[in-house]
Amino acid sequence: MINTANGMISASSSSANAQSPGLKTYFKTPEGRYKLQYEKTQPSGLLHYSHGKTVTQVTLAHLKDKLAPSTPTASSSSFTSSSGVRSAAARWLGGGNGSRALGFVGGNGGGKSVSSTNRIGSLGGSSPSNSMANTNFDGKGTYLIFNVGDAIFISDLNSQDKDPIKSIHFSNSNPVCHAFDQDAKNGHDLLIGLNSGDVYSVSLRQQLQDVGKKLVGAQHYNKDGSVNSSRCTSIAWIPGGDGAFLVAHADGNMYIYEKNKDGAGDSSFSVIKDQTQFSVAHARHSKSNPIARWHVCQGSINSVAFSSDGAYLATVGRDGYLRVFDYSKEQLVCGGKSYYGALLCCAWSMDGNYILTGGEDDLVQVWSMEDRKVVAWGEGHNSWVSGVAFDSYWSSPNPDGTGETVRYRFGSVGQDTQLLLWDLEMDEIVVPLRRCPPGGSPTYSTGNQSSHWDNVSPLGTLQPAPSIQDVPKISPLVAHRVHTEPLSGLIFTPESVLTVCREGHIKVWTRPGVAESQPSNGETVLRSVSKDKPLLSSKINSSSYK
Repeated sequence: MINTANGMISASSSSANAQSPGLKTYFKTPEGRYKLQYEKTQPSGLLHYSHGKTVTQVTLAHLKDKLAPSTPTASSSSFTSSSGVRSAAARWLGGGNGSRALGFVGGNGGGKSVSSTNRIGSLGGSSPSNSMANTNFDGKGTYLIFNVGDAIFISDLNSQDKDPIKSIHFSNSNPVCHAFDQDAKNGHDLLIGLNSGDVYSVSLRQQLQDVGKKLVGAQHYNKDGSVNSSRCTSIAWIPGGDGAFLVAHADGNMYIYEKNKDGAGDSSFSVIKDQTQFSVAHARHSKSNPIARWHVCQGSINSVAFSSDGAYLATVGRDGYLRVFDYSKEQLVCGGKSYYGALLCCAWSMDGNYILTGGEDDLVQVWSMEDRKVVAWGEGHNSWVSGVAFDSYWSSPNPDGTGETVRYRFGSVGQDTQLLLWDLEMDEIVVPLRRCPPGGSPTYSTGNQSSHWDNVSPLGTLQPAPSIQDVPKISPLVAHRVHTEPLSGLIFTPESVLTVCREGHIKVWTRPGVAESQPSNGETVLRSVSKDKPLLSSKINSSSYK
C-alpha cells in the first residue's frame, strides 16, 4: 500500500523529467523526506536489437585517481543491485581513512567531455592497441553500469545528464549481469556475463578513456559456450580472491575463474553423478580455466552474494532454496526453502548475521546465520520481490539514551513497481518457541532472536518451507510506487537510494539531510549537510548498527 502522506508531483520538483500520473517525487520516513533528484536511462531514440528478453541490472563503480598517467589501474569498489550489499559496501568511496563522502558537484571531471562518437560503441571483438584515447578523461569518478537489450551503458552518477556517456553493443548476445572489483590490481575490474554464457573482463577506466567503437582490451572466457552453454545468471568477484571470480549459470552450475589465466584454457570436469546433490569438482590441470565447478542445484541459480568478509557465499535458485556455503571449505552450511516458488534475489547484512531473500512468494525473508533459519517474513509487496539490500549507511536512532538496540534498515523492490523500506528490530520480533502438537497452541517469546521453536539445525541441513504460523511477520516502514515498470534492483549509497526498473530507467532518491543548492555555474548539485559524518566500517559491532 502506498503511503498516503507522500506529496504529489510539483512543477518545482528537482527532477526535470516528466513523471507519469500518480507517481510522487518524494516519500517520507521518520528521519525525513527522500526526494527524487534525477534519472538515468538509455539514450532516447536509440534502437536496440534484443537477442531475447533481458532484465536491466545496475552496478555502481567508483574510480579513484589514477596511480600513474599511463597506468589504467585503480583501487576501486562497487555494488551490484542483483546481489545485494557486498564487501565494498562501506568502502566504495573510501581511501585509507574510510571517511570520504560523495559530493554531487557536477560531472566526474572530464567524463562529461567525452565526444559524441563515444556514446555509441560496438563489440566486434577487442581492440587492444589501435584505439584513440580520450585525453579529456581524468580517470576518476562514480559511474553507473547497466544493461539494456544488446548493450552495456555507462553513466556519470554525479552528472545531471540523463543519457549515458558510453555504450557498448554486443553483436551476438545480450549482456545480463556484471560486477565491478574494488581491489583490482592489473586494470581488469569489470566483469560482463552474457545470455550466451560468454564472459568478458575489461578495465572500466580503459573503456572510458577510449573513444573507439569496440570493447578495448577484453579477456574472453567460456567463448562460444566451450565450458557451459547455458546463460549467465549472476557474476561476482571473490573478496580477497586476487582476481578470482565466480559465474553462475542457468543450469545450476557455478564456475570459478582466475582472470590472470588464459581465458581460453582447456578445462574438463568429471561427470556430475547426482544432479540432486551439491558437489565440487576441480580442474585436472594447473593451467585450466575455470579452475573449479560447483554443482549447486537443478534449475537456474538466480543470484549469488558473498558475505562482507568473503567467508560465506549465498545462492538462491529456481528451486526456491537459499543455500549458504563456507566458501574456503567448499561446504554447504545451511539453507531453506521459500514459502512458495522461486527465490530471485539475496543480500547480506554488513555484520554477516542476516541474509535477505525475495522471490515469487511476494515475501522478504530474513535468515539468521546464528540460528540457520528464517526469523522474520516481510509482508507488503503485491507481486514478486526482485531486489533486496541492507542500508549500511543508515544509523539506528536511540531516542531515550538508555541503551542501544540491534536494528537494521533494509529495502526491497518488486514487480509491483514499489520500493519498500523496512526496520528490523530483533528484540521486538515475536518468535514462536516450538512447533506445537496437533490441537495444541504454540508458545511465544518476545525476547532475544536466539529463542526459537526448534534447536539450531544441524550443519549442512536445508530446511523445508516453514509453516505460516511459525514465522514472525513484519510490515514495511514505507511503501512507495517509484516507477511505472516492474523493478529489478536497488542500491543504497551514503547520500541516496537508487532504484532501477526492468526497462533500464534508474532513479536517484536523495536522503534526508542532503541539501540542494544552486551554484554559480547554474548546475544543480547535491552537497551533504553533515560532511564530517564518517561512513560505516565494513564490520559493525554486534550491539549497534552505528
